[in-house]
Amino acid sequence: MYFMRGWSVRHARGLEVFYAAFERVLVALHPVFKAIGYQRLEKPVAGVEKLVKGFLFDCQMCGQCALSSTGMSCPMNCPKNLRNGPCGGVRANGNCEVKPEMRCVWVDAVEGSQRMVEGKQAIKVVQFAVDGRLQDKSSWLKVARDKAGADKPKVPA
Repeated sequence: MYFMRGWSVRHARGLEVFYAAFERVLVALHPVFKAIGYQRLEKPVAGVEKLVKGFLFDCQMCGQCALSSTGMSCPMNCPKNLRNGPCGGVRANGNCEVKPEMRCVWVDAVEGSQRMVEGKQAIKVVQFAVDGRLQDKSSWLKVARDKAGADKPKVPA
C-alpha cells in the first residue's frame, strides 16, 4: 500500500486535474442520481469508491474526503487520525513516531500539495473533525449532492 500512496503523492498534479474533470461529471450526473435515489446508489457507489481510492490512496472511507486538500495523501492513515497537520512527533527522516516504518502522512501531504495548483492553498484550510456517521459512505455522492446544491434549504418566495 505504501508504494501506491507514494505514487499518488508524486503524481498529485495529474490526479488533481483528473479529479477536477471527474467532479464535473459527478455534478452533471446529479439529476440522474436524484432520479435513481441517492440512498439506493450509496452502497454500490461506495463499494467502487472504496476499491479505487483504497488502491490509490489507502483510503479509509471516512465519507469526508480531503485528498484534494492534502496533496493526495489520506490524512486518515495517520495513526493519530490528525486531519490538520503533523503531531510534532515526525522523525528526522520524515517517518511517523507511532509507526516508524511508515512515512508521515503529513510530510507526504505537504510535498503533494506543492505539486498541485489548488493544493498550495487548499492545504492551509482547516478541516472539520471527522463525522463518524459518514464512515463507509461515498464522498463522491456527497460531492455530487453538495456541489449541485441539492442539500440547500429551499427559501420561501
